[in-house]
Order: sequence, then C-alpha cells, then structure tokens
Amino acid sequence: MKVLVACEYSGTVRDAFIAAGHEALSCDLLPTDAQGPHYQGDVRDVLSDGWDLMIAHPPCTHLAVSGARWFKDKQAEQAEALDFVRLLLGAPIDRIALENPVSVISSRIRKPDQIIQPWQFGHGETKATCLWLKGLPKLTPTDIVDGREARVHKLPPSADRWKIRSTTYPGIAAAMAQQWSD
Repeated sequence: MKVLVACEYSGTVRDAFIAAGHEALSCDLLPTDAQGPHYQGDVRDVLSDGWDLMIAHPPCTHLAVSGARWFKDKQAEQAEALDFVRLLLGAPIDRIALENPVSVISSRIRKPDQIIQPWQFGHGETKATCLWLKGLPKLTPTDIVDGREARVHKLPPSADRWKIRSTTYPGIAAAMAQQWSD
C-alpha cells in the first residue's frame, strides 16, 4: 500500500507502516524527528499523488476543546483550521483516518467514528483521541493495560511540551498499521 501520514513530524505512524511492509511518507511543515521518507512542506502539494490510505493529524491548536476559553479570540484561526480538516477528509483517497483530541470537529463537521485511549494499546496513559474514518474499520484494542494516568496532561511548561503531547503512541501506530493494512 501507498500510505500518506499527513501532519506528522515524528515518523511514528510512518515507520509503523514501513515496518508492516508498506510504502509510507510522512509530511509536515516541520522536518522529521526520525530518518525516513518525509516531505517537508504543505500536504496539499502531495495530497493527490495516488495514495491508498491517509492517516492525518491536523494541528489541534485552534480546535481542541481544552482551549475553549480562547475560542472567542481566535474565530478566524478556528475557521481556517476547520477548512483544513474538511480538505483532508475530502481528499481523493479511498481510506482516510483523521486523528484529533476531543474538539470542535465533532460539533462543526461531524462526530468521530471512534474514541480511543492509549491504555487500550499498551500505554498506561489516558488521552482521549478521536478518529474520523472513511473506508476503514474501527481500531480494535490490542493490549489493555492498567496504570491509567493522565501524565501527558500534567506535563509542566516547556519548549517541547506541545511536541510531546502531540506524538502518537507507538502501540496505537502499530495497531493502525496492523489493522488497516488490508
């Protein structure tokens, strides 16, 4: 399969699909954190390049309900972010998964098809992650674990806090690659 991982700089999901034997490319405005196939630039440049599957991680800064107290001050930014989500969901790709935290996508575009937690995929964390799916089945939990803590939400302020919070857990990436590799 030819897989596009949109808005990913970490390489986590890309590398899981490569490990499963697929051709995968991550794409982000930022350089990749891990060596591997990566397009540094606007995903619109490669969106119509004949992909079989796209996993998209659009920025949540103006979408996540955790920032709702600032919504009134960033209506233009939020409208632009929602337009980008619509563009990704409407891409000419048969199978699409769009991932974001609990956000206004649910009320302004449509409800997610599934909400997953890292603890369902081998990580003792809580972090509700919504999936909007097109042509894909819901993910089935692979390794339900105890020790469920909200560590990612309790991270102290730092220059890399946003990066740590937005990186996909390897167990979730592996489940995507295994279960969506049909």
